[in-house]
Amino acid sequence: MEWNIAAEAISLVMIGIIGVYARKGSHLPTLKNRIFQWCLTVTFSAIFTNILSTIMIQQYRVVPIWLTWIVTMVYFVLTPLMGMAYFLYTVSVIYTESPQVKKIMAVGIIPGAFYAVIVLSNPFNRLLFDINRSDGYTRGPLIPVTYLIFYAYCLASIALTLVNYKRIDRKIYRILAAFPILAVAVIIIQEMYPEVILSGSAATCALLIIYLHLQNKQISVDYLTNVPNRQELLNMLKIMIKKDPGRRFTLLVVSLRDFRQVNNTCGQQKGDEFLKMVCRFLCEAGPAENVYRFNGDEFALLFPEAEDDKIRRCVETIQKRMEQPWQSGNYRFRLSVVMGAIRHNEEETLEDTISAIEYAVFQAKSGKCGAICYCDRAMMKKLERRTQIVRNLKEQLEQQSFEMYYQPIYSVEKSCFAHAESLMRIPHSPIGPIYPDEFIPIAEETGLIVDITYVVLDKVCRFLNLLLEKEIPIESIHVNFSAMQFSQPDLAQRVLEIISRNHTPMSAIKIEFTESTLAESTQAVTEFTLRMLEHGIKMGLDDFGTGYSNIATVINIPFGTVKLDKSLVWVSMENEKSALAVKNLSRTFKELGMKVVAEGVETEEQRKLVVDFGVDQIQGYFYAKPMPEGEMEEFMLRREWPSE
Repeated sequence: MEWNIAAEAISLVMIGIIGVYARKGSHLPTLKNRIFQWCLTVTFSAIFTNILSTIMIQQYRVVPIWLTWIVTMVYFVLTPLMGMAYFLYTVSVIYTESPQVKKIMAVGIIPGAFYAVIVLSNPFNRLLFDINRSDGYTRGPLIPVTYLIFYAYCLASIALTLVNYKRIDRKIYRILAAFPILAVAVIIIQEMYPEVILSGSAATCALLIIYLHLQNKQISVDYLTNVPNRQELLNMLKIMIKKDPGRRFTLLVVSLRDFRQVNNTCGQQKGDEFLKMVCRFLCEAGPAENVYRFNGDEFALLFPEAEDDKIRRCVETIQKRMEQPWQSGNYRFRLSVVMGAIRHNEEETLEDTISAIEYAVFQAKSGKCGAICYCDRAMMKKLERRTQIVRNLKEQLEQQSFEMYYQPIYSVEKSCFAHAESLMRIPHSPIGPIYPDEFIPIAEETGLIVDITYVVLDKVCRFLNLLLEKEIPIESIHVNFSAMQFSQPDLAQRVLEIISRNHTPMSAIKIEFTESTLAESTQAVTEFTLRMLEHGIKMGLDDFGTGYSNIATVINIPFGTVKLDKSLVWVSMENEKSALAVKNLSRTFKELGMKVVAEGVETEEQRKLVVDFGVDQIQGYFYAKPMPEGEMEEFMLRREWPSE
């Protein structure tokens, strides 16, 4: 019989191409990746020996019989075992994290091993095939076993996929179910047209589907820099921690500072060129096979062993290079970086490791630890506390259980407490009291401050309603808004909806924000202020004098009040020139129609000073500390105003 091996030759080329690209993909030492490489090797070898065997059988009078026997025997062993390889791959995907994976694989190998015994005994019994000088190649009575083994493994793959339908991702489920069905279909065509050899084509189609959807390097490699991506790093760390929890590897993250300015100056495309240049440099300076793109402008360097000298040299090399300019075309920039580093210890999970390195980078960016921040035991404790605070904030946000405190604000003109500032407090938590100077920055960093502020506003509205129902006179309560609040596109709508839902007088709410907020979001603050004024809601500028904004910006926004930062009050106590400047500043704000509030007043001397400044309202411990709702209500009922 003359066989057509054209399809096999094409399949061999395709397998070779897949193999080349697959080696550029994920380098994770996972069972799935190892078996896929084995699938490639087995399939390539099976197709190659199939083609070689076919040629040798057709030339059996010329080629030595013993050599033809050996090649054909190898082909007969490998071809059905391709099905076993795909079955084992299916098992590795479905049972990746299961301790049963080795047991299932051991059982799955039994039919293949049994078949291999049949092939190896064939020279003695000729049950599968025979090759001799007179007849050439002839089939034996057990030749159907070859196909049955392949079918059995394909059906086992399908069955295993169906049984585990609920535990598999839908996309992976479709792929695992599709490739064995396709392979069976091709083999059926092979039986219908025995002169056309298609067994290799069936295997190639299956491998191509697996490669494109499950093993493609695009899944694990960053498209721009061609280094492994963040997910690949997470997978690698997960494997290292699981395999050897006590392994003391080091993770270093290099973060480019203000890289957005590069993109703004020369465009995204040129900015990408600079990123690729930095990445190539890091691959040369650090562990080339363990450089990852961690985030947009951040790269991670993984040192599998605790090699202090090597790590130190790497850091020094990076720092020295970053002192020099980078050039691409006509553009030349100095790219400053900060670095975070952590050494893993056996007590840390993957989540702990990633949280720690991100915290270290954040600390480095904040400038608190210099250009490089090493996340040591002390910082890990801080991070653990930060995690607990975040958890507590989320729980309290979900339950809306924040405790509200209020600090009365004294009206100089009316000689009474006509206003108050709302302050959120966490006096009780599993880790004890958490103070605002600790939880407010964390709430802002995590973005929780946005929803927290809406909850606070709702609670303030309810408290105002309570006071008004009891005919306790109060003109307004101040609510603080962070800069992040002004990044919300529906801010005005949400604020108006909360106040309206509570049927609280719009004029009883005064929204305050700091100079830093005004400096960061001038346009958004201005638009929001004008929108609120349309509804009778007044705005106040908090902590004026901390140096974030200029006077021109302040006077162009229609604030109801300007609150002088306590630092201005305190410095005025010590310096006559400062006192004169603050006094004139207060007069200017008042002439512009704004009320001036002095905060941080704690002594009689300070009270007299700010009264001399001509301020309208005074806030501070001299009059009252922040107090819970119940105490605030009693305080307002007593109406014990201090005398001048």
